[in-house]
Amino acid sequence: MRLLRFELHGRTKYGVLYGGGVQCIRRSPYLVGLGRAGKAPTIDSLDPGPEVYSLDEVKILSPVQPSKIICIGLNYVDHAEELNLKIPEWPLMFLKPPSALSGPGDPIVHPEITQDLQVEGELAVVIGKKCRNVLPDNAMENVLGFTCANDVTARDLQRSDGQWARAKGFDTFCPLGPWVETDLDPTNLSIKTWIEGKLIQDGNTSSMHFPIEAIIACITQVMTLNPGDVILTGTPPGVATVHPGDTIKVEIEQIGSISNTVRSI
Repeated sequence: MRLLRFELHGRTKYGVLYGGGVQCIRRSPYLVGLGRAGKAPTIDSLDPGPEVYSLDEVKILSPVQPSKIICIGLNYVDHAEELNLKIPEWPLMFLKPPSALSGPGDPIVHPEITQDLQVEGELAVVIGKKCRNVLPDNAMENVLGFTCANDVTARDLQRSDGQWARAKGFDTFCPLGPWVETDLDPTNLSIKTWIEGKLIQDGNTSSMHFPIEAIIACITQVMTLNPGDVILTGTPPGVATVHPGDTIKVEIEQIGSISNTVRSI
């Protein structure tokens, strides 16, 4: 099932991708939550309405409004090598503020302060129920589904600051979408990123150093995860600099793609 948020006539709604259109649902999947053993909500539990809209009629939004966005750095060995950094002993966590979130088609704003704006295609995990101190063996029972993410980074600020809050946290620096795929094995998925139609990243989730189960277990030793929270799981090699006017597309196998264009302030 593919869950999405969309805007129609100034109102925000949740829906399910249905054929070539969107069927409206009356209940938020993040309030309905997961069933036993992490089962995704059924269409009936989401109270579907009679309205079905074409994708051309609606504006697709970021599929979630998380309380926090937790990111894992250096989770692909080849990416760490291209940055001349070592793979950490434990998952390297940092946060993006919810204000960094943007949706499909929204602009990525190029701050004047950076001279090296880069993009990173990533698999994003969407949490489905509140959890704390999770063990790896049952970590996936807390996952609602997966979506595409772009971890936009001011690379020169990342290098100069030594910590990553400023470099990763500007408004619009976390495009997410287009929907949450609930029926998916995330262990062997192609991740590709294009800039102006040129392929710059061609990786696979099978190359993750820390698997998703270990990432969730590590995060929940530190903080409680709430329904709708998002985890970015790291990027494969091939990150590249973008400029105003460039369109970036991140595509993940069995999910779809998200495109955003860089603009000046």
